[in-house]
Amino acid sequence: MANKNFCGRTRREFLWETGGGFGSVALTSLLSADGFFNKTASADEAKPHGGKHATVPGKAKSVIFLFMYGGPSQIDTFDYKPNMVGMDNKTIAVKTFGRGGHRNEGRIVEPRWKFKQYGECGKWISDLFPHLGSCADDIAFLHSMTADSPIHGSAMLMMNSGKILSGSPSMGSWINYGLGSLNENLPGYVVMLDPTGGPISGAKNWSSGFMPANYQGTILRAKGAPLLDLQPPAGVSRELQRDLIDAIEENNRSHLATRAGNSELAARISSYELAYQMQKSAPEVVDISQEDQSTLDLYGIGQKRTDDFGRRCLLARRMVERGVRFIQLYSGGAHNDDNWDAHGDLEQNHNKHAGNTDKPIAGLLKDLKQRGLLDSTLVVWGGEFGRQPVAEYQASTGRDHNSYGFTMWMAGGGIKGGTTVGATDELGAAAVERPLHVKNMHATVLHQLGLDPNRLSYFYSGLDQKLVGVEHVDPIREII
Repeated sequence: MANKNFCGRTRREFLWETGGGFGSVALTSLLSADGFFNKTASADEAKPHGGKHATVPGKAKSVIFLFMYGGPSQIDTFDYKPNMVGMDNKTIAVKTFGRGGHRNEGRIVEPRWKFKQYGECGKWISDLFPHLGSCADDIAFLHSMTADSPIHGSAMLMMNSGKILSGSPSMGSWINYGLGSLNENLPGYVVMLDPTGGPISGAKNWSSGFMPANYQGTILRAKGAPLLDLQPPAGVSRELQRDLIDAIEENNRSHLATRAGNSELAARISSYELAYQMQKSAPEVVDISQEDQSTLDLYGIGQKRTDDFGRRCLLARRMVERGVRFIQLYSGGAHNDDNWDAHGDLEQNHNKHAGNTDKPIAGLLKDLKQRGLLDSTLVVWGGEFGRQPVAEYQASTGRDHNSYGFTMWMAGGGIKGGTTVGATDELGAAAVERPLHVKNMHATVLHQLGLDPNRLSYFYSGLDQKLVGVEHVDPIREII
């Protein structure tokens, strides 16, 4: 085999001439980090790619996505509907579509919480979020959000990846592909789950899809070992692990392998390197003993209701300080009342989850602001959809899913606070003023990071794939 000829040359000569020697290993690593090898074909080089190059001036450097899994009710949180008061149990004609299918009428469940005005903007916010109300002037509310599916699994995939089918990169993957990492010792994309479990579609929600695996989200735990399987196996020291990585690089990460398109191998080696660095860096990130008591109190850490989510919000701030690009926190996990999916007792469900998250989220916004980080950190709040204004069952206050019109909000990262965009009808059943799609939210996030949502692409399966899809999508200009 060693003497097999390639066009009259031995294999040894072929490898020597093509690989250019081990000096090319360092060059390959530098070029890969600079995005040089993201270009997949010469004919494709003229087309725009992420390639870790921002295309417009970006206000934000990092994103914190506070995902309210299950779907919070817009008319019980931020979408004020005073005309519904007094309509309880009245049967009306209204078109709805949820897990119960299409319906043309329903029994009104009027908002179960009172609303108050907050801030100079005078925003009406329900009693579910008294702490967050104090941040109203920093928040842009989007009351006319729409999505393509009222079913949890597919709706979550759309919110996270822009498509209702699995297999596409999530937003955090797109951002890290487009901008690269600010910290070589930590993942660029971190996910922190609710202690009750993960969401219904699981890891598909933070998958890198058809991109290399090093762009996928990394699960980080707020307590105990921050990352599972982080420590080397018994009998393998960190020094030996470093030697193994060096050996893998020397033997495999050659100019020839890269030119042959072996991106999977490069991603595997990068993951080994990242794991080695995280063994030193991750424990420090989750060590909140460095924080003073006033900061812990601000997030509600140490209080039974708010300790878990507050701890994760604080870790999100600490990761932003250390250059992590995209952090996603899930409020709610598993099924039924373990998340915001209030099909039965609306008051019990939303009191529980809002009570767990209100103070920590307000603490996060205030802490970012006082540290000068809010201007460069984009915070996004929302679930996969909202909820209907009518009862799902004959004798309950529970609401079915609603993708026709729901509320999300953004703060920081160059977003104009104290603003409101769009509106639903008088019942909160559907968007009627300035309808916004999930893709508009995605476009806004990318734009604020300095990425053109209509040019950021990854060549796969013969197409320039994009987070926002094939049609032109505008960011939400009113809040920028």
